[in-house]
Amino acid sequence: MRHYELMFVVDPRVPDEEVVSLTDDVKELLSSGGGEIAKEQSWGKRKLAYEINKLTEGKYVLLHIRAEVGSNPFPLLEQRMQQNEKILRYLTVRTDDGRMRMPFEPDVEPAVEAAAAEAN
Repeated sequence: MRHYELMFVVDPRVPDEEVVSLTDDVKELLSSGGGEIAKEQSWGKRKLAYEINKLTEGKYVLLHIRAEVGSNPFPLLEQRMQQNEKILRYLTVRTDDGRMRMPFEPDVEPAVEAAAAEAN
């Protein structure tokens, strides 16, 4: 099983209902391509690192995705995201199990957590 993160930035002028609808469309395309959504985070409106199309803010959405080895749910999705004028930027990153543990398993080992609790 491989783990991925997909983050996309939506035009801040797009209403929140459309952002939710757009996120649902992305999740549907991922599911149809063999991906499974492990966690979804909507970060809301944030300042961009640099100006894009004369905009200084964007609405951020982060999806944590699992996919079987050998399946790639992203080509069609990335093509659709590139064609969508409401999406300013997107980035898909494959993360290793050791690097991205947050949505799948806890960062702290139970033995280390218990030892810390005993010390206090």
